Amino acid sequence: MAYKVNYNFQKAERDRAKAAKKEAKLREKQAAKAAAANGTEAAEDEISSDDDAPRED
Repeated sequence: MAYKVNYNFQKAERDRAKAAKKEAKLREKQAAKAAAANGTEAAEDEISSDDDAPRED
């Protein structure tokens, strides 16, 4: 059976992704603005890994 295209669903998914991306950019911009107002640099999300730590075997 052939694939039935659902344009409305696909458009809604694209719109949701676009809105989420736009919201994330806005939050990042607001955080940077707040950090600049406080006189500090915006803290970037960095995941510390235990790879650099000495291993105890």
